[in-house]
Amino acid sequence: MTATHDLATPRLAAAPPAASDLLRSAFRRHAAGVAVITAHGTRPTGFTATSLTSVAAEPPLLSFGVGAGSSSWPVLADAEHIGVHILGEHQQELAATFARSGADRFAPPTRWRTGPHGVPVLEGVLAWLVCRVVARIPAGDHRVVLGEVLFGDPDGAGRPLLYHQGRFGALRD
Repeated sequence: MTATHDLATPRLAAAPPAASDLLRSAFRRHAAGVAVITAHGTRPTGFTATSLTSVAAEPPLLSFGVGAGSSSWPVLADAEHIGVHILGEHQQELAATFARSGADRFAPPTRWRTGPHGVPVLEGVLAWLVCRVVARIPAGDHRVVLGEVLFGDPDGAGRPLLYHQGRFGALRD
């Protein structure tokens, strides 16, 4: 008799500490774009993400990972809609604010407004999207969230903010 399991909730063995350190070390060398994910529950919430990925054009889907133990997860776990904001190189402090634990991320100097479906929309970003959450997939100590793009504005000015070797940076020509 062979064992089977639900593909939606794969059973993963814990990686040995050396493998976890290897993954972290390897991905420090991987430059990633920086985004802020927002949602609204009893109050606005948000966090900095470097795991944002375009998934499909039809339907227009994106994904990102979020730690199941993060302060943002309880709101994201219930949110029907989320905001995705692509940050510019001029927004290192905004990225740091949304990455900082315990910070009031929506207090000044953060500039934001309520957007479609009540989602907090950050101002001055390179692009913003409002997405309908279509799936939340367990993945180790994280959840992968899939969102379907509904609204947005891709026309902000500037160049993208990057994350590399544990620091925020900019593209060089």
